Amino acid sequence: MTDEPGLLQDADAIERAFGAENRNRLIDLYFQTPDREEISPATAWRHVYRLLLWSDPTTGLAHCYESDKSQPGKPWYSRSLAFHDWACTGLGTAPAGLAHEIDWLFVKACADLASAMLRREARLTQAAGSQRDGYEGRGFPEPGADPELAAIIRDVIADYLAKDPPEEVWHAVTQRVRQYLAVQNKRKNLVGEGFEDVLAQTVRRACKVPRDQVFTRSLLYEIPGFNRARAGGKENKVDVAIVRPSMRTIVTAKWSVRADREKQFPTEYEEYCNAESANQKFQYVFVTNEFDPARLMRACEVLFRNNLMFDHVVHINTDGIRAAYGELPADGRSTGSRRRVIEHIDSGRLISLERWLGTLSAQ
Repeated sequence: MTDEPGLLQDADAIERAFGAENRNRLIDLYFQTPDREEISPATAWRHVYRLLLWSDPTTGLAHCYESDKSQPGKPWYSRSLAFHDWACTGLGTAPAGLAHEIDWLFVKACADLASAMLRREARLTQAAGSQRDGYEGRGFPEPGADPELAAIIRDVIADYLAKDPPEEVWHAVTQRVRQYLAVQNKRKNLVGEGFEDVLAQTVRRACKVPRDQVFTRSLLYEIPGFNRARAGGKENKVDVAIVRPSMRTIVTAKWSVRADREKQFPTEYEEYCNAESANQKFQYVFVTNEFDPARLMRACEVLFRNNLMFDHVVHINTDGIRAAYGELPADGRSTGSRRRVIEHIDSGRLISLERWLGTLSAQ
């Protein structure tokens, strides 16, 4: 695979642009960029946000909560404004320029995908040429033509055009727009497995952990000190694992948390406990960028056999939570979960990525 930014060699790049191999190639490329801020526990959150945080296209603000609940007039719109302002300050950019400072991994993967699709389209156009013999001069639409979309774009910008672009230009524009809309569904890969890849590389680079001590999406028995599942049991993959002489750490990494995933955490932890074969302590850590106060509160308070299940609950930046939640009313009963989250931050139950990476560096 070439190291040139934005390009992939193979014809199957459409399927691979958002795959693990290309994601890690791009993450490496990100950190190899000249003048890139050095990564450390203190700066790690900025790298994670530059790589993965994105702007909600319906609000124009940095995404920190569900889009439908963050629209103007709803409570999370004001909280999104506050988070956006905080993120701009932390990343050193103006509010209007934040979108250009974040979402790096998605943008680069999209460029790879677009490049592959253009090459595929060229091959399809060549193949279609022979099949279209005999239809020349009759005005048959070209493959991929979208006159309705072209008309919508033309109507909006007509007053700003010195002349109407040729049809091949409209064709290229509509293809790019359609690719952009279609590829938005791929974002799930970036905030799912992509978060695991970014977190693993962040641990390696910020804490100087050797590559062979960090595992991503490995079967549990592939991690030193754990057995296979019982006969007939499902072999689950561990999001991230850090295996060092002083401590083994199992990480559940979720950019945001769905209710069904919350229910699986105790089941997975019990499986880890049952499979542990070295008769040694291991840490179970939850790393997230979730902002929903009820979900964060439950993660901090969930018990397993009358003990806190997670050794650490880690947020990319707890100061971002404080900024989004703002000042809590003294008598606000409706803010109970938000108040509990702030209490967990104050007590050290909910910690920042910086603080967690600091503990890893000390192990």
